Amino acid sequence: MLKQFQISSLDLRLSIMAGVLLLMAGVFQSLSGQFISAENLYNIAQQTAVVGIIAAAMALVIVARQIDLSVGSALGLVGVLIAWLMYTKGWHWVPASLAGLAVALAVGLYQGWLVAGLGVASFVVTLGGLMSLRGAAFLVASGKTQPVTDPVFLMLGGGLDGAVGPLPSLLLALALSAWLTWRMLQRRRQQRTHGLVPRPLWFDVVVTLLLCAAAIGFAVAMNAYRIGDKPQGQGIPVPVLVWAVVVMVVSFLVNRTRFGRYVYAIGGNPEAALLVGIPVRRVMLQLFMLLAALVTVAAIVAVARLNAGTNSLGTNQELYVIAAAVIGGVALSGGSGTVLGTVLGALVIQFLESGLLLLDVDIGWRMVIVGQVLIAAVVFDVLYRRATGERLA
Repeated sequence: MLKQFQISSLDLRLSIMAGVLLLMAGVFQSLSGQFISAENLYNIAQQTAVVGIIAAAMALVIVARQIDLSVGSALGLVGVLIAWLMYTKGWHWVPASLAGLAVALAVGLYQGWLVAGLGVASFVVTLGGLMSLRGAAFLVASGKTQPVTDPVFLMLGGGLDGAVGPLPSLLLALALSAWLTWRMLQRRRQQRTHGLVPRPLWFDVVVTLLLCAAAIGFAVAMNAYRIGDKPQGQGIPVPVLVWAVVVMVVSFLVNRTRFGRYVYAIGGNPEAALLVGIPVRRVMLQLFMLLAALVTVAAIVAVARLNAGTNSLGTNQELYVIAAAVIGGVALSGGSGTVLGTVLGALVIQFLESGLLLLDVDIGWRMVIVGQVLIAAVVFDVLYRRATGERLA
């Protein structure tokens, strides 16, 4: 017998977040008159990428009932190290980046072993890492700024030549639209095969059309932005493409591998997961290593975007990463959350930052507002889960 269709709690949550983004865009545009300009949207896209890259892995760490407060300092350490090797030691950016990855993985292995192997609370371990790694970032280059000039490396951070151009951007948007359409049709076939009632066709068509419109609209907006006297628009920034690849890879791990299933099982009930034979310690260690790898990717993008590595790189970044995950629907109690939610969460944070900046709001008030938005997101999460019957703890 076919089961009755209901719109899932996840669909409803993501729809609410998308609505919040549209509302924010409308309000800030009406107040500033500049928010939805091509230049501002281009800057938002670039600025969100670093937080979004790390948040994709942080979401899984939180789902597994852990936390990492050291990602901002780790970002600073890896970024300064890469820049120092390139500027002071004359290394090519590829081996310099691999050296940064090695250091990040060593830090992830150390902290992961303390948490998974010895059972030390991740809050304590990574709080110590927050301080220690920031000090290490200062020691690498004695607090001196390390400029980078390699043109290929700088492309990874966006900027003048760090975009793919109008035609490739439009082709990518059309390819994504085609994939979304194919995925919708495939999902409906699978639901029928397993005896489920697919969502109403009109609903799936409307959702798919909205997503396709968003993809094509984004490409058009990026193509409309020109820097200086360049004859053509920039197109999609490279950092956004890096972020997109990261999201796809992490989503694949979550939805198509045992590792992803194990993470959610551990977050749901660690004791039960251990009893049914899930290698809890190994999975926890792998989570910290995955986060370390993505911190390296984010560090490369951040250094390339700033054209330099400084010991202050990534300061307070851990707060924005955790905020993006929580606003994106990842439960701090563990067991639930999505990678796609972190994309919307990161955009909410950056929309808020950009809008307040355009309105010339003082930095002190901006920090107050962002902090209160995080609290509001947690309150909403609790109330939402109560209303929909999702697990709270």
